[in-house]
Amino acid sequence: MSYDDGNVFAKILRGEIPCSKVYEDDHALAFHDISAQTPVHVLVIPKGPYVSLDDFTEKAPETLVAGFFRAVGETARRLGVVENGYRMLTNTGRDANQEVMHFHVHIFAGRPLGGMIKRG
Repeated sequence: MSYDDGNVFAKILRGEIPCSKVYEDDHALAFHDISAQTPVHVLVIPKGPYVSLDDFTEKAPETLVAGFFRAVGETARRLGVVENGYRMLTNTGRDANQEVMHFHVHIFAGRPLGGMIKRG
């Protein structure tokens, strides 16, 4: 799948759509999800045109991959969720219900999150 430069996260990175920023550095931008599913729900996106985790880890320079995951950790620390715990989630592709075709990580926290996946 090719990258669509018109996706909502690309527009946020370009400053065309505002966001409630939590953290930003040369590698990533973290901001509050506008449709939060938990008391703390933040998205972390890399600064680059990557569709999925697979695309990101295959094509991004090692410095960007390392910097991105460091940004995820720093975001969790800034949110104050490390002590009680948080869930990090990324969806890749149709079967995982990826909604925005720009690689991103969700950070969920602020309450007990239960089991991983319901059987069904």
